[in-house]
Amino acid sequence: MSTSASSVSSTTQRPVAELFARQQGRADALRHEGIESRATRLRKLGAWITDNRAAIQQALYADFRKPAAETDVTEIWSSQTELKHTLRNLKQWAAPRKVGTPLALVGTRGWVQAEPKGVCLIIAPWNYPFYLAIDPLISALAAGNCVIIKPSEMTPTVAALLSRMCRELFDPAEVTVVEGDKDVATELLALPFDHIFFTGSPQVGKVVMRAAAEHLTSVTLELGGKSPAVVDDTADLRDAAEKIVWGKGINAGQTCVAPDYVLVHEQVRDQLVEEIRQVISRFYSPDGQPVAASGSFARIVNDGHFQRLSGLLDDARQQGATVAVGGATDAGQRFLEPTVLLDVAPESRVMQEEIFGPLLPIRTFRTLMQAVDEVNSRPRPLALYVFTQSQENQRYLLQHIPAGGACVNETILHLGHPDLPFGGFGNSGLGRAHGHAGFMAFSNEKSVLRQRVGRTSLKPIYPPYTPQVKKMINWLVKWL
Repeated sequence: MSTSASSVSSTTQRPVAELFARQQGRADALRHEGIESRATRLRKLGAWITDNRAAIQQALYADFRKPAAETDVTEIWSSQTELKHTLRNLKQWAAPRKVGTPLALVGTRGWVQAEPKGVCLIIAPWNYPFYLAIDPLISALAAGNCVIIKPSEMTPTVAALLSRMCRELFDPAEVTVVEGDKDVATELLALPFDHIFFTGSPQVGKVVMRAAAEHLTSVTLELGGKSPAVVDDTADLRDAAEKIVWGKGINAGQTCVAPDYVLVHEQVRDQLVEEIRQVISRFYSPDGQPVAASGSFARIVNDGHFQRLSGLLDDARQQGATVAVGGATDAGQRFLEPTVLLDVAPESRVMQEEIFGPLLPIRTFRTLMQAVDEVNSRPRPLALYVFTQSQENQRYLLQHIPAGGACVNETILHLGHPDLPFGGFGNSGLGRAHGHAGFMAFSNEKSVLRQRVGRTSLKPIYPPYTPQVKKMINWLVKWL
């Protein structure tokens, strides 16, 4: 449901500025609540997700025909995993963390305590519209914040579901949803939030960061980019094909950490392509039916994105690429078959832009140095996927390709590990999410030093700076 900039959805029926002011007024009370109050909110959220599993599945299917099983794994299970992990560790994360005392400060005690940032904005994307709203919400609530969620207008059914969820679970002064288009997002970004968590494209991420700079608001930017899969000549090609096709095919490739393109050693390219062909058939055509008839493959989210992807495919063909697997399209269904492209020109759009769809360009390399140089000629990727059975090759690729995160002999799965901080690097993002990293993203680390009353180790060097005091300072500089 899209709204004008001067209004919000039926979630609240209040202007954005009024909602923000109410949350500012409530934030101080949440700051002084005990950990159990935060845990209670999280448990209520978890119960709601469990009770509304079918509604979540239906909403994702309505917005882009996402298979129910895929929704279970990528939207529901992943949210519950994060929530359970947070509940298990919340008390420890929120406890003051003691630090050591340097010799020069003998007599003091130091610790770091996490405190809520205040009022936070979560701008969720359309590709995983439930999970990527809930995951940062879990971290924000665990840290004791008030939250406004802005879901994507491109997935209106999920946005309406999130609105209902917040109405049923939370006081709007604590958590609420504001639906609307980019004008509403602009209105929200003009407000002095204490933290903004944005998931989306690098282009829009720059807009968010510029807006945040006006108020010196901290940001977490989960962006994207061209994440490569590098397959060397020692890799188990069947295993690699299964994992690459799964990572690329889930959500019809509309995943920020999907393998964007493959670099494969020239000696094993044809074998890998054949393995990929067989895997696509097993996954999406097990009975010989066209992939378009499969109940296991999602659709492109809207006509605009379908046309963009069709344009990438046409451009690649015009510049000499050949379709080795797939290539079928159906604009009426917004269906794009899993498609493998060979002999792709490096200057073609499909190699210059983030694909965000089921197109998989495959290029070859002769040496690992060539593969490294090709990856590093582009902005830093959000993820790097290395397929090898050589420890030496693994070390070389991990050491020489900077990336937000990486998997060895796997794709995407690092995103689901709650103890692995998730985020980008450079063009692919700023800051980290999930688990303790997510809790800290929504917290201010307050450093505290407590000094004893009376004589201290530093009072002897207070002014006036007599020769004796200077002598002590010289000793301090030299030895401590």
